[in-house]
Amino acid sequence: MSEKIVQLNEEVIKGQIKELVRGSVEETLNELLEAEAEKLTQAARYERSEARQGYHSGHYDRNLTTSSGDVTLHVPRLKGVSFETAIIERYRRRESSVEEALIEMYLAGVSVRRVEDITEALWGSKVSPATISELNKKAYVHIEDWRNRPLHGDRYPYVYVDGIYLRRNWGGEYENVAILVAIAVNEDGYREVLGAAEGMKEDKASWVNFFQWLRERGLDGVKLVVGDKCLGMLEAVGEVFPEAKYQRCTVHFYRNVFSVVPRSKVKLVAKMLKAIHAQESKKASREKAKAMVAQLQEMKLKEAAKKVEDGVEETLTYCDFPSEHWTRIRTNNVIERLNREIRRRTRVVGAFPDGNSALMLVCAWLRHVAGSQWGNKKYMNMKHLDAAFGQADLAG
Repeated sequence: MSEKIVQLNEEVIKGQIKELVRGSVEETLNELLEAEAEKLTQAARYERSEARQGYHSGHYDRNLTTSSGDVTLHVPRLKGVSFETAIIERYRRRESSVEEALIEMYLAGVSVRRVEDITEALWGSKVSPATISELNKKAYVHIEDWRNRPLHGDRYPYVYVDGIYLRRNWGGEYENVAILVAIAVNEDGYREVLGAAEGMKEDKASWVNFFQWLRERGLDGVKLVVGDKCLGMLEAVGEVFPEAKYQRCTVHFYRNVFSVVPRSKVKLVAKMLKAIHAQESKKASREKAKAMVAQLQEMKLKEAAKKVEDGVEETLTYCDFPSEHWTRIRTNNVIERLNREIRRRTRVVGAFPDGNSALMLVCAWLRHVAGSQWGNKKYMNMKHLDAAFGQADLAG
């Protein structure tokens, strides 16, 4: 008696399993999107409810690449409520990580094995090192287009600036190159990455070129520029934005004072400095600073007293603006946090082959941040500024 022999086509079965998984992933993701929409509107699609916050208005399709294959997301359109899904946010992070990984691998000259491992982790399939250069060039084009985009925020009352120093290889020698970065709070109260550019060093010429480039792209209505004490930047602000005021970052000011204070007395001096900026008016802050200078002199800390006396006025400009904004405009923390992450990400590369390579990697990260919740969440209520200056003044 002969037995029936069953032959299995392994490739067909693999393909069917992959398609089954892909279909399951697609179905699950779309169910999650629908559940998120219902949670935001506080009602199912056709449900009548007094608690309803918004309404469904159809869908739009968006492709998402997963390790299981390409899936189609049916993203709900909502009326009366903003729909910002965590799934789309992860998709944005994925796109950004691809760009950053391409640039990092291209610059660092990583091994073939690592290129294959990273691309397989990102896309679910291996990309040969030979194609990295071409893919990298395409990423550069997208990033450069974003970097030079027109600024459509109409007016940007608050602008934060800083410089990041990265190492590059120039003719066989290593040197530092400055990447100048600017972000702003627009007239609607949202944070926006304005741009980044290579500055070689933080001198007046570099800052003037940087500010003029931002102005040509649409930067207008600047009321306050916040940054660390840098003579070149300060002079450039006065030249390009003569109508704007300057706020010296209080955190950097504190660090400058601490540099001439014995470690054993830093905590006491920090408490004294914070008291200056805890006052409810510029006049009270000035009086507190004057008292601190006298106290530091009594403590034989003459250098610290001199730094406070000479520099404190630049740290009090925020008092000329609405008190509701004070904690957000007296420091450069909003841009410092971004810069810390940039330094962490660029550290893996070491020395860049040129300044443009450093700039592209920095911009890849900034571009990702700009499209994330960071840029979609209101940072300030600008009605306070309108009330303080008047809408006509803000426009002028």
